[in-house]
Amino acid sequence: MINDEYFLAALRLAAGSDPIPGHVSAAARDVFRLRVPSAITAVPAECTATRGVRGPEGPHMVRFVAAGLTFDLEVTFGDGLIDVAGQVCPTPGDGALVDVRTPHLTLSRRLAPTGHFAVTGLPPGWLSVVCHRPGNAPVQTRWVRIRP
Repeated sequence: MINDEYFLAALRLAAGSDPIPGHVSAAARDVFRLRVPSAITAVPAECTATRGVRGPEGPHMVRFVAAGLTFDLEVTFGDGLIDVAGQVCPTPGDGALVDVRTPHLTLSRRLAPTGHFAVTGLPPGWLSVVCHRPGNAPVQTRWVRIRP
C-alpha cells in the first residue's frame, strides 16, 4: 500500500514542480552555447591512407566527411597540451575560415589556399572544428575527445 506522502511526492516530481539543480541548468546552458545554428555535421570516416604511418607515440589522425568536404586532422601532444594541424578538401574557396573549438575556447584561422590550418596549445579533452564557407552552411565535425 502506498502512503499519501509518498504519493504526493511522486505527483510533484511527475508534474515538474521539483526544482532542477543549479549545476544541471548551468551545464545545459553551456552545452547549448556550443551549437552552430544550421550547421551540417561531419561524421568520422576511415583514415586508411595514414594508418600505421606514424608510431604509437606520433600524431593521431582523424578524418571527418560531410557536404562534399573532408576534414583531415593531425593531433600531436606536448607539454600537456595538444596541437592540431588540418586540411579541408576540396578547398572551400576564398574567405573560408575554420574555428577549432574546445568547450571553453575557440580559435579561428583563415584557411590557406591549399585548405591547411594549424592551432597550437589547446587543452586536452573535447574538440570540434567548424568550417565557415561564404554562401554555404557551415560544416562542423562531431565532438571528439582527445587525450594524450
